[in-house]
Formats: sequence, structure tokens, C-alpha cells
Amino acid sequence: MTIEQAHNDFLNNLKSIYENREATNVTDWIFENVTGLKRLERNANKNIAMKFSQEKKLKKYLEELILHKPVQYVLNEAWFYKIKFFVNEHVLIPRPETEELVDWIVDNVRCTMYDVRCKESLHLLDIGTGSGCMAISLKKNLEDVSVFAIDVSDDALLVAKKNANDLNTQINFFKINFLEEKQWDSLSMFDVIVSNPPYIPETEKEKLAKNVTDFEPGISLFVPDNDPFIFYKKTSAFAQSHLKPGGKIYVEVHEDYANEVQKIFTEHNFKTEIKRDIYGKERMVKAM
Repeated sequence: MTIEQAHNDFLNNLKSIYENREATNVTDWIFENVTGLKRLERNANKNIAMKFSQEKKLKKYLEELILHKPVQYVLNEAWFYKIKFFVNEHVLIPRPETEELVDWIVDNVRCTMYDVRCKESLHLLDIGTGSGCMAISLKKNLEDVSVFAIDVSDDALLVAKKNANDLNTQINFFKINFLEEKQWDSLSMFDVIVSNPPYIPETEKEKLAKNVTDFEPGISLFVPDNDPFIFYKKTSAFAQSHLKPGGKIYVEVHEDYANEVQKIFTEHNFKTEIKRDIYGKERMVKAM
């Protein structure tokens, strides 16, 4: 079987569960991984026969994808902020809107660092680090900042530590259940606190795609219907004793509840700002 034939067969199979554009993107990603060739290179070599080992790998990947398993978990890789991260089913797949949150933080923190009043290294905490994508991306772009990251999951921390090691990035990781206030005593003071916490109410689970609900960790996605803002409440309370004067908090939020999150911080005497993503949705909140 040639590369072109294998590609067409794979694509046609994926069209049974994906719309055309997504099926094409996933197929191209899979074939680049298997053959080592980008699209233009594959087109130039379309009549070359596939190796048996490659055909075997394609068969395995297709079997997983047809079950709606995300391609990122199939290949154990996801791109975030122009960096390739290792991911598995113990961590969320990084999203583009979180890249926008990182952009906002990087721009703001750089301004702070270049301020003549900033004479000491800044300390930043990532709450619920998951794969470590946000902490690592921030460290890569803010090299003089000391970055700390916490998560409740041992499995998630293993992934985050692997990524930090593979990407040669110094992050200080700690296992902490952030909802348990007694565990905050092990953390110091920070200039910047960032978080992309769980924020989807349980009742919205049925609205999500099968590839999300069947494979991504629910602990990182969902919050109780009777207390959907619990992580923002805890972050605001934590900041009372662990955010340095003049410090800032940056959080990702549900597109329908930015105002509710903003209110939580304003009630604790923070000045706040809501930021829209590229689609015009209110997805980020800064508290100062």
C-alpha cells in the first residue's frame, strides 16, 4: 500500500466520526507522526510503499480514534504555546484559550519586571498545573521568574514533571489539595497566582463531546452544581495570606460566568478586569 492509498483510507474511516476538516487535520497529524513527513513531503512521496511497521501502527491508531479517543492521547502529544508536551488521560488536553491567558500573563509580568521598582525575582504559582503546560510556558517566556506549581493528582504531577524535565525547565512542583486550606501553610508568598481550574458544572456534562467526557479527567473539568465557583472562592481566600502587596491573580473562567467570578474577587477588595478571547467570549479574569 502506498502512502497516498493509506492516507486516503485512513481519512475516509475518520470521516465516519469527524467532519471533513477535523478528519483531515487528525489524519495529517497521524501521518506526520508515523512517516516523519509533513504534508508537502508526503505528497512528493505519495507513491512510496508504506512499511509493515507503519501500517501496523496506523491500524492501532485508527482503532483508538474510532472509539473517539482524542488524537492527543493516541499520540501522547499536544502542542501548546508552540511547545510539544507529553499528555495522557491523567491530564487535560491544553486548549487555545489557555494560550491566550498565558499571553496576557507574559505581557503583564514583563512590564512589571522591567519596572525600575522590581529589584527581586518574582514568584509565580500555578494552581492545578495538570500537564504543566501553563507553568512551563510561562517559565520559558519569563526566565527570571521563579515558578511553583501544585496539583492534587500524583498521576498529573508525574506528567508535569516529565514535561519539565524533557523541556529542560526548572519548576518547583508540590502535591497539594488546594481545597484543603490547612495545606496552604506549606506554600509561601507569591507575586503572581495563575489557574485554569475546573469550572464546568456537572449538569453541563451531557453537552460535551464524547471524546471529552469519555477520556479527559473529570476531576480537572467538573465542579458541583451547588458550588460551581469553589475554586475561585478558595483562590480569593488563599490570596489574602499568600499574595504579596501589588500582586495579581489570573484565572480562566467559564464563558457564561465571568461576572460571577469577578464578583467573588471584588468582594475581597480586588480590582478586577475581564478579558475576552479571540472569539469575543469572556474567558479570563485578572484580580489585583
